[in-house]
Amino acid sequence: MSAQPLFACSDIALDLGGRSILRRISLAVAPGEVLGVIGPNGAGKTSLFEVLSGRMPPKSGSVSYRGRDITGLPLHRRARLGIGRTYQTPVVPAGMTVAQVLKAARQAYRPYLTPDDSEWGAGLVDFRVSGATMADQLDTLNRRKLLMTCLLMRRPSVLLMDEPAAGLINSEIDEFDEIMRVLAKELDIAVVLIEHRMELLAAVADRVLVLDAGEMIADGQLADILVDPRVKAAYFEFDGTEGSH
Repeated sequence: MSAQPLFACSDIALDLGGRSILRRISLAVAPGEVLGVIGPNGAGKTSLFEVLSGRMPPKSGSVSYRGRDITGLPLHRRARLGIGRTYQTPVVPAGMTVAQVLKAARQAYRPYLTPDDSEWGAGLVDFRVSGATMADQLDTLNRRKLLMTCLLMRRPSVLLMDEPAAGLINSEIDEFDEIMRVLAKELDIAVVLIEHRMELLAAVADRVLVLDAGEMIADGQLADILVDPRVKAAYFEFDGTEGSH
């Protein structure tokens, strides 16, 4: 990792409803790096993304981008800086065609983009669906590809991805593996990836961070993480998989 990470947070704490959700969470990710985030049910993974993306302010701690403190910036301003986010459930607009969704994304804010930008983004994720197709009729993989196209046409430098393999079969996960490699290694995008499919993490993650009950309990290579006694005690010994969150 370079001396100054592209995207980072330090000592993040978050309380909700009088309950501590996150405590002293720190991470850093460099251009072209994929940082995996795992943990059992209730570990705080999605809550961390709420803070990193700007949907929730932390109780304490800071978030930085290119060395700039952006802790106080809301989600839409972080998006304009180049910080994109995907969600576990790929919700697309109902009653709109693929072409209409892409046009809306191009004109979401200035500078407006052109159809060429849509084609560029679609090419990166191999999204090959007729523009006349209703977006809400797409299968899970193509819904994810449509949403990724909308993000990528704005040339983000950071992607926060919440379980992108959810709902995909093994062959589709293999395809998503290739997409992730392109985003990180060819486009130099910094990726923070919440994922419970270990085969995807093994293929793309440079490092893995483990959360448990709102605290970071491990950070390192996946092979080392899997045999860490603290990680095994947190959830691997129960059923061998990560729970939902």
